[in-house]
Amino acid sequence: MTKVIIDTDIGVDDAFAIAYAAGYLDIIGITTVFGNVPVEQAVKNAKLFCEKINLGTKIYRGCSRPLAIEPAPPGTKVHGEDGLGGVFSNSHDSHAEDAISFIIDSIKSNPGEITLILIGPLTNISVALNQAPEIAELVKQVVIMGGAYGTHGHSGNSTPFAEFNFWKDPHAADQVLSSALPVTIVPLDVTHQVLITGKEIRDTGNELFTSIADFYLQYSLKEEGFEGMALHDSLAVSYLLNPEWFDTVESSLRVVTEGICIGQSLLKPKYRATRVDPFANLKPQQICLDVDVNEVKKHFLNALANNF
Repeated sequence: MTKVIIDTDIGVDDAFAIAYAAGYLDIIGITTVFGNVPVEQAVKNAKLFCEKINLGTKIYRGCSRPLAIEPAPPGTKVHGEDGLGGVFSNSHDSHAEDAISFIIDSIKSNPGEITLILIGPLTNISVALNQAPEIAELVKQVVIMGGAYGTHGHSGNSTPFAEFNFWKDPHAADQVLSSALPVTIVPLDVTHQVLITGKEIRDTGNELFTSIADFYLQYSLKEEGFEGMALHDSLAVSYLLNPEWFDTVESSLRVVTEGICIGQSLLKPKYRATRVDPFANLKPQQICLDVDVNEVKKHFLNALANNF
């Protein structure tokens, strides 16, 4: 099985992604970061959820704030105050070993074997790169749920321009995307195509996932008139399992770090020579811009119904 580290700000869709990955991948560690919830709550959530799905993976505590901007509020309107829909009492503590050290040590100890699945703000990975830039050449693959590139009209979900994970720490996102890491981006362009309804979740017969999704579904119904959710983070897992279901393009990438477009993800445009090229000498990365919706949904819902 592929060895993976999942880096997460665990909310409802992150929990779905962790469970999905657990059925098919060797999760050697879960590292936490601020985002949907503060990092302390992310540690508690990861411990609780792994207990619920009988996943004996160790949890690590990462960064509590972005690199260079003031922290934005957690995403509690979507995920609930605790990030998991408020359906469980959580007696776990927030103590955990350091995520940055774990990421660096794991990659160095297993050169060419570790895949990173990044489904929260990219601060932990940015800090790891700053401390040990050599890990960029030792990682097998990096799959990131983040960004929005405008395909099919799918732009930002935190601002008109920016997706949540990149918006929460744009400097970290810009560094990671423009680094030597072998990156594949799974942006809102594809995640907003793969929608599951509350009925489809309930029809799996899985009470755990039905219960944690309820708060998210009620928010979606109130705000968008749709009792359902985009799979978002699970699409990063889906890409890793079945990349043939995704259409990709190759381009160097940047993320806007200031102004009204802060957090916006950018593909290198096809242009004539310019005086300044912010994409100069950057490694091309892979970006998913289309997806086989039916195959992804079928595989995911089958895993939810049969793996737990």
